[in-house]
Amino acid sequence: MTGQDWLEKDFYAVLGVPKDADATAIKKAYRKLARQLHPDHNPGDAAAEARFKDIGEAYSVLSDAEQRQQYDQLRAMAGGPRFTAGSRSGGAGGTAGFEDMFGGMFGGGGGSRVRYSTGGGFEDVLGGLFGGGFGQPRGPRRGVDLTATTTLPFRTAAEGSTVSLSVEGRTVNARIPAGVRDGQKIRLRGKGRPGDPGAEPGDLVITVAVTPHPVFSAEGDALRVTVPVAFDEAALGATVEVPTLDGGTVKVKVPAGTPSGRTLRVKGKGITTSKGTGDLLVTVQVVVPQKLTPAAREAVQAFGIATSGEDVRADLMSQARV
Repeated sequence: MTGQDWLEKDFYAVLGVPKDADATAIKKAYRKLARQLHPDHNPGDAAAEARFKDIGEAYSVLSDAEQRQQYDQLRAMAGGPRFTAGSRSGGAGGTAGFEDMFGGMFGGGGGSRVRYSTGGGFEDVLGGLFGGGFGQPRGPRRGVDLTATTTLPFRTAAEGSTVSLSVEGRTVNARIPAGVRDGQKIRLRGKGRPGDPGAEPGDLVITVAVTPHPVFSAEGDALRVTVPVAFDEAALGATVEVPTLDGGTVKVKVPAGTPSGRTLRVKGKGITTSKGTGDLLVTVQVVVPQKLTPAAREAVQAFGIATSGEDVRADLMSQARV
């Protein structure tokens, strides 16, 4: 994506959030749209694929506090007074718009999923544009950092992967480490834009978006899964099979009297990273039957009679009076 694209695209509108939205609201809006528009859920839908790329670009910028500030400042300046740029080719004394000025600086034209980052303040931007008028002469400039975004399914993000990105006409292969988090940024040294002769190239900063999984969620290197259990299993105790991320299962003992919402820990069944393997956190969800057969209804009524002397809300009432 070029600097001109920053002027033309309203990333807040793309994600459907107000300009004062906080990071949590931006992330929530992105994840909701990513689930709806992901190519796996919309096979052959070119419009959905284009929107999916658009929201990825928007999230890449707005999820980064520094980039978001630069974007907001650039857009605010674009809405202010016009700049007089002197004579233009084919005429004299013409007035060039802010968009023309910055479009020329950033190369104009179309772009890709990669955008330019100035890496400095607007004084540096204007100083470079007008030949150093805003500062002292300096030596060869380091190359500009570029940013890109890539979206990975939850399982791929947990296991790690290598992705290929198109960066200004060249292909960059990036290794995404196992356990990468949604919104995490990975910096590739020297993979950005070339610098002046004698200066080092910039970096490529990749923002990784992770598509939510219908069963698992990540908490660092730990995996969390919610497992339904029947009432009798929770009351009397049972051993249940729980899915694991590798496609297998593990047997988990549910102690007698386990309440709904309790979390059981299975060592070494989480996400494996370079630092080790996390645990599997199993949250128990006691299932209440929606329909009962006559025999089941009698059994439940008998249970109620047998336990009628227990007040399950006694602690609640006593604590409410404190």
